[in-house]
Amino acid sequence: MSLRRIKTRPTREPTIALINVVFLMLVFFLIAGAVAAPLDPRVTLVETAELDGRAPPDAAVVLADGSLLLDGQVTTPAELAASGPVLRLVPDRALPANDLVILARALREAGVEEVWIVTERGLE
Repeated sequence: MSLRRIKTRPTREPTIALINVVFLMLVFFLIAGAVAAPLDPRVTLVETAELDGRAPPDAAVVLADGSLLLDGQVTTPAELAASGPVLRLVPDRALPANDLVILARALREAGVEEVWIVTERGLE
């Protein structure tokens, strides 16, 4: 009685599926990056390193002279506090840190629960 050997083919990796997923992710991030609104051109961001941040689609801009902008319109801390419990601030690099701390404290006293400072991530 002779037994035949069954030849097994090696299974191939599904590389086409992997390429498709990577391509779709690339297209998604290209579109998502193009949808984000640009910051006010008068602002230069503060540089920090190794700090988690959030994207600023609804952030208020603090110019170097201390004036506040929300969606390009001049506003006050009381009006910003009415916009919601979480507020994101994008300070100008030339804004003194003491002024930023005073502003954040005033926002917290006006009812804002969380104040996030949005900065530019520094490269090491």
